[in-house]
Amino acid sequence: MEKRLATTVGEASRMARMRAGLTQADVAEKIGVATEVYGRMERGKMLPSVPTLLRLCVALRSGPDELMGLAPRNGSPEESPWADEVPEGLDDTPEMRRLLRSLRRLKRPQIKLMHLVATAIIAGA
Repeated sequence: MEKRLATTVGEASRMARMRAGLTQADVAEKIGVATEVYGRMERGKMLPSVPTLLRLCVALRSGPDELMGLAPRNGSPEESPWADEVPEGLDDTPEMRRLLRSLRRLKRPQIKLMHLVATAIIAGA
């Protein structure tokens, strides 16, 4: 039964992630696990803990009943009762999240330089 539930949670998570236009790395970052760990969850190789399942519901804007296969998806993500609980900043685009991940690896002088570049791009637009 646990294996079947892991497979169900994984398939539902993958469908919700794709519907949201997120990468596995995006979701992993949002729920606070390594990308490899999230990948194992999606493949049905492991079940998330209850706190991780809650963070997954918020990140994917899906209820636990949907992710566990107890109820079909109804309506759009905006109609989900979990949509109101999404913390600020989770609505960024995948491109923005990838850029932020890259920026986090830069040193302070490099960040200042990137700020100057971004300012110049915005001024020229």
